[in-house]
Amino acid sequence: MTYLVPTNRIAREIDNLFNDFFNFPSYRTADSCDFMPRVNIRENDDNVFLTFELPGMEKKDIKVVVKDNVLTVSGERNFKTEEKGDGYVRTEISSGTFSRSFTLPDTVDGEKISADYKNGLLEIKLAKKEEVKPKEIEVKVG
Repeated sequence: MTYLVPTNRIAREIDNLFNDFFNFPSYRTADSCDFMPRVNIRENDDNVFLTFELPGMEKKDIKVVVKDNVLTVSGERNFKTEEKGDGYVRTEISSGTFSRSFTLPDTVDGEKISADYKNGLLEIKLAKKEEVKPKEIEVKVG
């Protein structure tokens, strides 16, 4: 795998752990990206949720696409860049383009995906297929 931000080794390792734990393989489109937003993945009986950390972005600058069983979240964040005379002493906020892609597991229904953006967090809800949801069996007394 190619990573864009080699200085953020711990975040990459956590990504790999999430992907391995949830059997949620991912790949990245790092060739044309300037930064890589962090993502949390959680799961319950009915859904898998991906929450992306995208502070400073507007909804119109975020794109969510599903194609060939691959979910891709991409966008662009622009901050004023450091220029002479602007008074910047240090700049650490990443800006530019990003793209994160995840291969959807077989347990997810690719037709039932929703996305909500609020307070700098993008939450994508992936509904699980009915046949993989746990079913409670009634115990009869006889």
